[in-house]
Amino acid sequence: MKRLALSDEILMTIDKPARYIGNEINMVMKELDKIDIRFCMCFPDVYEIGMSHLGIQILYDMFNRREDTYCERVYSPWVDLDKVLREKQIPLFALESQDPIKDFDFLGITLQYEMCYTNILQILELSQIPIYAKDRTEEDPIILGGGPCSYNPEPIADFFDFFYIGEGETVYDQILDAYKDNKSKGGTRREFLEKIAEIEGIYVPSFYEAEYNEDNTLKSFTKNNEHAKDKIKKQVEMNLSDTFYPKKPLVPYIKVTQDRVVLEIQRGCIRGCRFCQAGMIYRPIRERDAEFLKDYAYQMLKATGHEEISLSSLSSSDYSALQELVYYLIEEFSSKGVNISLPSLRIDAFALDVMSKVQDVRKSSLTFAPEAGSQRLRDVINKGLSEENILTGAMSAFNSGWNRVKLYFMLGLPTETEEDIEGIAILSDKIAREYYTIPKDQRNGKVSIVASTSYFVPKPFTPFQWARMDKPEEYLTKQRYLRGKINEQLNKKSIKYNWHEAEVSILEGVFARGDRKLSKVIYDAYKAGCLYDSWSEYFKYETWLKVFQENNLDIEFYTSRERAREEIFPWDFIDVGVTKEFLWREYNRGISEKVTPNCRKACADCGAKVFHGGVCYEERGQEVI
Repeated sequence: MKRLALSDEILMTIDKPARYIGNEINMVMKELDKIDIRFCMCFPDVYEIGMSHLGIQILYDMFNRREDTYCERVYSPWVDLDKVLREKQIPLFALESQDPIKDFDFLGITLQYEMCYTNILQILELSQIPIYAKDRTEEDPIILGGGPCSYNPEPIADFFDFFYIGEGETVYDQILDAYKDNKSKGGTRREFLEKIAEIEGIYVPSFYEAEYNEDNTLKSFTKNNEHAKDKIKKQVEMNLSDTFYPKKPLVPYIKVTQDRVVLEIQRGCIRGCRFCQAGMIYRPIRERDAEFLKDYAYQMLKATGHEEISLSSLSSSDYSALQELVYYLIEEFSSKGVNISLPSLRIDAFALDVMSKVQDVRKSSLTFAPEAGSQRLRDVINKGLSEENILTGAMSAFNSGWNRVKLYFMLGLPTETEEDIEGIAILSDKIAREYYTIPKDQRNGKVSIVASTSYFVPKPFTPFQWARMDKPEEYLTKQRYLRGKINEQLNKKSIKYNWHEAEVSILEGVFARGDRKLSKVIYDAYKAGCLYDSWSEYFKYETWLKVFQENNLDIEFYTSRERAREEIFPWDFIDVGVTKEFLWREYNRGISEKVTPNCRKACADCGAKVFHGGVCYEERGQEVI
């Protein structure tokens, strides 16, 4: 075992040194003289968040199955270690070998959230790797990005050598093989990038150029290298029951945000909510076989010692074998002290039965995500949830012993009116009223309703990618209005209102639909001290405003501007299967308050059939909406 990169003296001065020492259960160790490729997987946030991410666990397992490749990990150092590494000029290191990241062949960064962008620059700078791709030499690692934010990589394109668009199981072997081949022939960095630019799903930003109109909208986006593709096609793993999945996931030494075995039961979603990027970019919905999941549940629990299994999915209730799987897991594992958690469940008789078996009813709360307070606005966003569904579900839960309900809403949705906002207060009160129809001697104490609002952020590849976003002052006005309306309700003492601050959402909106001009803003903000922007105690909104001003860029150009149909978007060069024509059609159906049925009821001709599988080829009515 190698010496730690940090001395005991340093480890004693920082918070949670276990974030940096490696040696976790199921960590992979390899002999460096027996491998050809060193790959470091990075999650640009603190260890506790990164260790909870399933995608990295899958890729870590997948890469390390290759005898010629050693995959290690790095996370963003917390602010205390960041300071030490800078002061003592210690290069950032990987957890497994404790070797400097700059000595690796690849640094792969997962892009899960726009507000982690300055952390990417922190990782590069602490690793002593040039921040801009154009400044790197043959001695530096290849920097690549993947994950949901890579579906519009342009704001951070200047910092990356290439992006992988899509699901990791499909073409990574081709990339690693191409690297080995190029290396054996003494090929250059550029020759490697040209080689992989010909692989489906690979985007090399330096091989493309953006040109702008006088009004700052995109005029053209063209390739400048013959090896580059005109369109980058999203990569999709269609057979989820015969692909990579870790039987022995990593187990951290310290408590992380999701300390449990995660079973991904399916990918994609049939619902078609018009604000939801994941529901569009992960189409079509594909299921894992129930027998596959039963087997992996057993093996993962055995290999980790975890005491909880979580079923991961965008909409668990739509998994066709859910009852069979859940009742099997309860029967097999609950007697062994293993809890089962089911996020993303619609509240119905089955869900309540399961939750009563796996949760302490008196301690837990039920969660509903109506997203909008009125039925009109729920139809606009295609939520597919009626007030009757919500009240019936809540009443069933109350009769089963629950007395705590969490409600999630968005403010600032397209076409929103004061009546829609007031609807949040009214719906919260109606749920409380349902509870108090139960005779007093049969109630489980007082009811508790927590209504939370976040701010609508339009995302690429959603029907609302053309929509404007509210300005901060509009959000604050709506928030105050809603708080006043909640205080007018009969059961106001039973309703607690939580809200998200507007500033972080505004920046998220800028980066979600931004272009290459933003890389300079991100760089300057980082140099001015912005880091851990998703953590409220470190978020410096005034610094960001100052940097935008210094770069002569208008935040409202990116956020509160309605897009024209013909506008070229910075992400239009990516083909996710779902077509721009379908998204525009859905945008207009939303504005017209028309609901589009889910994929199992009718095909809406979204374009995902191009992947030749999943829900698109299930037996059902083939009516096109």
